[in-house]
Amino acid sequence: MKQRIAILGASGYTGAELIRLLLPHPHAEIVTLTADSQAGKSMREVYPHLDCAGLPNLIPLSAVDYHGIDVVFCCLPHGTTQQVIAEIPRHVKVIDLSADFRLADTDAYAQWYGHAHFAPELQKEAVYGLTELNRNKIKNARLVANPGCYPTSAQLPLMPLLKEKLIEADNIIIDAKSGMTGAGRAAKQTVLFTEINEGVDAYSISAHRHAPEIEQGLTLAYGKQVIVNFTPHHMPMNRGILSTIYVSLAKGKRPEDLVACLANAYQNEYFVRLTAKGVAPATHMVRGTNVCLIGVFADRLPGRAILVSVMDNLVKGASGQAVQNMNLMCGFPEKTALEQTALFP
Repeated sequence: MKQRIAILGASGYTGAELIRLLLPHPHAEIVTLTADSQAGKSMREVYPHLDCAGLPNLIPLSAVDYHGIDVVFCCLPHGTTQQVIAEIPRHVKVIDLSADFRLADTDAYAQWYGHAHFAPELQKEAVYGLTELNRNKIKNARLVANPGCYPTSAQLPLMPLLKEKLIEADNIIIDAKSGMTGAGRAAKQTVLFTEINEGVDAYSISAHRHAPEIEQGLTLAYGKQVIVNFTPHHMPMNRGILSTIYVSLAKGKRPEDLVACLANAYQNEYFVRLTAKGVAPATHMVRGTNVCLIGVFADRLPGRAILVSVMDNLVKGASGQAVQNMNLMCGFPEKTALEQTALFP
């Protein structure tokens, strides 16, 4: 039986990417698409590349009938999602792509997002959807908080190493760069072509909201509080995230130990892979795919190593991981509709 799918906030980049991934999914049927600002339009009017027969027209969020829906993907802005999901009937599985349920500590959410959590009871049941490292809980979840793009690129290489105490926890530097789709589709001066083209800029320095999400996962893996130095950058490209992560090795450990640990942790994983020795991951290697590539390199400074992690911010960093989580929640093979080969060049 096909799962009847609703995408709330379908006119944004993550909503459009969900449609692209779900259209060939053998067990999914898209029955509802919402976008208040575009209500009444067809998807082909908003995204001409989605000129597909059978897609429903966009409707206002208030018009959704949840009784005919099995799974909801919520692509609404943070701060609005908590109240929306609180009103969704209990029979519906929910994958939330906003930040509203990612932080288990509601006080931390209030601190970083500037307002109280509107659904603290729901937060207690929300499962963090970093698929490869939280698979068993995701399988039985009703509400999954899909991770942020930067946190996915940082946690996948770092959590196994911290769990095995192979690196020091107090000296982690994450230098991350993202394509401009990460800034959303709304028109903003700072992301106009002439503002971003032929340049790179750091933003939200020492204050990016993904920092506590990264630290939450790393602290869980290490068993003690972990604080990281995290700085994101805008890159003049459409898709992709590249995180360069600088770590200090634990006493007596070598970069080869990091490679062995990650190879063991992800040996049976389809979507998380290590590059060959000496091969630096690049964003074009994963464009359009649900794959995260990780490379490990010895620093020229003794006792240090450099990790490089790349992925497509719209796929593994958002919509692809959301579909991967849906597959788990609904009992489908995890790779279903997600085995795309990278687009190159």
